[in-house]
Amino acid sequence: MSPRSRLPWGEFPPEDPHVWNTLGYRGVEQADGKAVIEWDAPPEYCFHSPSGPIVHGGMVAALLDTVMGGACWTLMASDEDFLTADLRTEFHRSARPGTLRAEGHVVRRNRRVVFCGGELFQDGELLASARCTQIVRRAS
Repeated sequence: MSPRSRLPWGEFPPEDPHVWNTLGYRGVEQADGKAVIEWDAPPEYCFHSPSGPIVHGGMVAALLDTVMGGACWTLMASDEDFLTADLRTEFHRSARPGTLRAEGHVVRRNRRVVFCGGELFQDGELLASARCTQIVRRAS
């Protein structure tokens, strides 16, 4: 199976409406089973607590799902795509408004399934980690 000949993120941004554009994700790196995304989390995507604004957990999970999907994408053949079948996220610390950096990687790939892992950082501190299972689909 040859790697995907499609260009990585950022070469041709998706057309609107698209979650990538709506949230303002930035693709930093994407190659060889790895991907890195940054997102400047605004206070509008937070809930307010006595300790200050906290980024909604669903936004954290979406960012991790996206970065793991980006890592998976790099290992797809030109006639393949994939769907997330399972997503597990562990929240270690609260994410606050500011730059969040998500790093994703492929743990293992076989013919039908890709297992991925991801971590979310803010100011170098680990905030959340995730695992997902991607189901490989082939064009018929």
